Amino acid sequence: MNDEDLEKRVAQAVDNFMAGYGCCQSVVAAFSDLYGLDETLAKRIAAGFGGGVGRMRMMCGAVSGIVMLVGLDCGQTKGSDLEGKSACYKVVQDLLARSKEENGSLICAEILGIQGNEKAHSSYVASPRTAEYYKLRPCAAKVESAARIFANYLRGKQCESV
Repeated sequence: MNDEDLEKRVAQAVDNFMAGYGCCQSVVAAFSDLYGLDETLAKRIAAGFGGGVGRMRMMCGAVSGIVMLVGLDCGQTKGSDLEGKSACYKVVQDLLARSKEENGSLICAEILGIQGNEKAHSSYVASPRTAEYYKLRPCAAKVESAARIFANYLRGKQCESV
């Protein structure tokens, strides 16, 4: 896969977000075909991770997308494969450390500047995507960051698919 293709995938992740998909959906869908995963199914699998997992403002959805993609790329498929499981965990930890370094946190509430548990868990109702929504949230940049981190991982592949 060349740099141009990877950059198109990063741009597609941002376009997905701007079209109304959640952060996790946006990142996973941009790379799903690499793993034989239909884009619609990828969006369904990733849907509940939006808003920091079900809008509870926990782990950032874009970061959750990285974790899902690493699992698709190098997750172990045999329960007894501790070496494969450990290799996958290492990749996840490395990429999430990179994301935390770039974005200051892996936690949605912290990234959005939401203080207090009540505000972070106040509602399951999704916010309408308006110009104001996009202006107030750094989410498109976090989606771009997550997609770029995964694209860079693919460039320097750290583990083989199992």
